[in-house]
This record gives sequence, structure tokens and C-alpha cells, in this order.
Amino acid sequence: MTDIEKMCGHCEPPYTEGENCILLGYAPVATMQDYRREVSAYTRGFGRMSVSLRGYEPCHNAEEVVAASGYDPEADPLNSPDSVFCSHGSGIIVPWYQVKEQMHVASPLAQKFFSDTQPGPAPRRPAKSFEEQWLGTDEIDEILEKTYHANRGKRPASGKGVRRLSRSGAVEPVQRSFRREEPKEEYLLVDGYNIIFAWDDLNELAKENMDAARGKLLDELCNYQGMHGMHLMVVFDAYRVTGHQTEILDYHNICVVYTKEAETADQYIEKFAHENAKNYRVTVATSDGLEQIIIRGEGCRLLSARDLKEEMEQGRQMLRLQYTEKGAPRGSGEFRNAVESAVSAAKEENGKTNT
Repeated sequence: MTDIEKMCGHCEPPYTEGENCILLGYAPVATMQDYRREVSAYTRGFGRMSVSLRGYEPCHNAEEVVAASGYDPEADPLNSPDSVFCSHGSGIIVPWYQVKEQMHVASPLAQKFFSDTQPGPAPRRPAKSFEEQWLGTDEIDEILEKTYHANRGKRPASGKGVRRLSRSGAVEPVQRSFRREEPKEEYLLVDGYNIIFAWDDLNELAKENMDAARGKLLDELCNYQGMHGMHLMVVFDAYRVTGHQTEILDYHNICVVYTKEAETADQYIEKFAHENAKNYRVTVATSDGLEQIIIRGEGCRLLSARDLKEEMEQGRQMLRLQYTEKGAPRGSGEFRNAVESAVSAAKEENGKTNT
């Protein structure tokens, strides 16, 4: 507790959990350099220190830092400290040292700044949840509407309420022609590792062997592509591989992409959607909430990891049903003869009485 006070920090009274004594607090990063080693040294390895970013607050030695930087705000034309006031319909520049004198409304930023920076206990970080994050299309559309169409006026819900005046002054309904959208080629982009970690069976397999999980995912997507017939691309991150260039491979009937160095699968998918959304019908399979918003903004269709798995399972069930309906009935002689011949061949090969 004394060390934290010396580091210009703040801490709560310690409390115990079992055999451990826990102390919560916060201090500037600049004063905590290498403090973890000191804790480990004077506790002989029994003490543990964990840190996380609390946020940005006023510097404890602001004058010293400003003096050391030698920064002159009045000599910086791109970041001027002066303000622009509106007077009689025109803008006037007010020097920074005269702003308070000419202000007629108190700044709400000052109140918010001081309320957010009051000393207090360090907040505990919530436990991480590995549950799939999925934003519905209605929620995404609402976000985009507020973001990109906030300044637009209200529009009628449909063309039925639109009227116009004729030359004679009579109100006539507006006639609108319907134009059917031309069919486009379909592309399905799958965020490979996002799907692997979202599916329980692939996630468990990935803990033992990531190559096996990738192979199983690709095989299932090959079957899915065969059922629907779209262009299917699976994108995997390779941004940590030094010097790696974008690699595009053919895997049976699908395309596999490994991104280049310093490029994530999200970036590749977003770039593809931005460049091709107008010419093709693009669908993206991912459960990344931020990526869903970006993809939805490009006008693309979304599939969560859960929905993709459900569509695959429904496709397999339909294939079984079609095979059962089109194939020979289970009680027919042809089906029975085929089964008996297969059993006899297995007995002869294995030399067993029971098969």
C-alpha cells in the first residue's frame, strides 16, 4: 500500500480470500515500470501481480511532462488552442486565454471530465464469456440507420402514401414501376478459424490437432457447396507468418485462402465484400459482431456460425430423405438381395460366422 502511494496511485483496503490477501488499486504506468519484479522479489515468489488498462486520466506530473516536451501549442497551426465563436452569423477566432470570458454557456465537457476522473476503486474486469456473439439483422440495420441516415428527413413507409399535384391542381397517385432484380452469382465467404472455435466439435478437435479441425471443416463445406452450388471461399488467418503472401488454393470444389502477413481474415473478407458486393450476391459466415456490422453495411447477407451449422444439418437431412424416397424400398427384393450379397462377401473375406 505504501508503494502504491509513492507511485501516485490509489488503493482499497486489502481483503482476504482463503489463504490469499488481495489488494486492488491503480497507479500511472510510468511509475509502475518493473514493479512486478519487486513484488516477486520481496514476497519470495509467493506474491502475484496482475495489471490491466484502466483508461486515460490527468497526468500526475503534468507540468513536468509539458516542460520536458517543449511543446508550444500556439506554434502548432494544425492543432490550434484557439476557439471559433459564432457572432452575428459569422465565425470569429477567440484566443484560448479569452475563451472563458466570452463563453455564455458552461462547457459540459468539464463536468463530465471531472466526474469520470474522481479517484475510486479499480473496477474488476468481468469474466470472459465464450458464448457466441450474434447481432440480429434488425439490430444491425438500426445501427446503420442511425449512423448513415441520421440527417435524412422522414420518408413515407411505402409508395402508396405518395401523392403529386397535376397541372389542374388535382391530387394524383404516383405510379412506380417495379423492376425485378437480375439474378447474380452467389459467393459464400467463411471465416475459417471463427467457425472452428464457434462449433463445439471442431473446437474440441482443434485443441488436439488444428490441422485435423481445418480438414474436417473443409470437408463439410465441400458437401455444403455441392448441395447449394455457390462459389465458396474459406479464409484463414496467416498474418503472423513472416513474409507470407496471399495464398489461394483449390480444395476439391471450394477455394481456400491464407491471408498475407499483417492481414487478418476479417480484413480480407471486408475488402472482398466492398469490391464485389455490387456485382455478386455475397454472403459471409462469421460470428464476429463488429465484422457483421461492417459486412451488413456493404449490403451483404450474413450467416452466423450457428445458422451455418443448422443449414448444413438440414441439407444432410433433405439428402437422406430424397435418397430414401427415390431409392428402393427397404422391404423390396432388390434391396434385400443387395444386402445379402454384401454380407456374404464380407463373411468370405473375413472368415467369420457372424457379421
